[in-house]
Amino acid sequence: MPAFGLGTFRLKDQVVIDSVSNAPELGYRAIDTAQIYGNEAEVGQAIAGSGIARDQLFIVTKLWTDHYASDQVIPSLKDSLAKLRTAYVDLTLIHWPSPARAVPLADTLGALMDARTHGLTKAIGVSNFNIALLQEAIDTVGAGNLATHQIELSPYLQNRKVAAFAKSHGIHTTSYMTLAYGKVLNDPVLLQIAAQHGATTAQVALAWAMQLGYAVIPSSTRRVNLQGNLKARQLKLTDADMALIATLDRGERLANPENLAPAWD
Repeated sequence: MPAFGLGTFRLKDQVVIDSVSNAPELGYRAIDTAQIYGNEAEVGQAIAGSGIARDQLFIVTKLWTDHYASDQVIPSLKDSLAKLRTAYVDLTLIHWPSPARAVPLADTLGALMDARTHGLTKAIGVSNFNIALLQEAIDTVGAGNLATHQIELSPYLQNRKVAAFAKSHGIHTTSYMTLAYGKVLNDPVLLQIAAQHGATTAQVALAWAMQLGYAVIPSSTRRVNLQGNLKARQLKLTDADMALIATLDRGERLANPENLAPAWD
């Protein structure tokens, strides 16, 4: 699981094409999308035009809730592959828990395991689960078959309980919305740390997450920001920096859709 990738949430049409076209030129090799984003075809177009060999890229997509039934997982994934112009994705995630638990988790995970066996995806995982759902997934397919748990995680929502539970079972955590929709960019503590390192606040937040062992997938529509975010990989925060950022947690959750979100820990 690459530590750094490009997110494409909320990016559409030519905007996402430009973002995904710029990213590989700058050194990005992981691209994260989802069926519900409505941009898989544009992402596929940009990847095809990037000139980067397929085996050098790490492509992630996520199943939408309409496709969780065991007989729908593989057809929907094949549709995603056609849009992405690839024979396989590197990672497929269950995007959110099944609404009202209408489809048993075991059905979806079982079909994803079959998809992996058939070479449609190299790995599988989950997103937006709480501890109880993670435990159910572990009981169903084993922790070793869950490549990552993708969850909202930022300096303002540090999700320590869920991340610690995943880590205790050897499940990697991917942080999305690490910049909290840009809210952290003007945080006084992050501004102070950034000034000390000659960095940006975005780089500080991303470096913080990576130093905790999480992968990050920030998105941007501007080439200069894509390039700047990538420099977070070289930023090393001190123990004092990390301790200061730990104090910023205020449980501020931004992704909490009604009828989809579980009872958060």
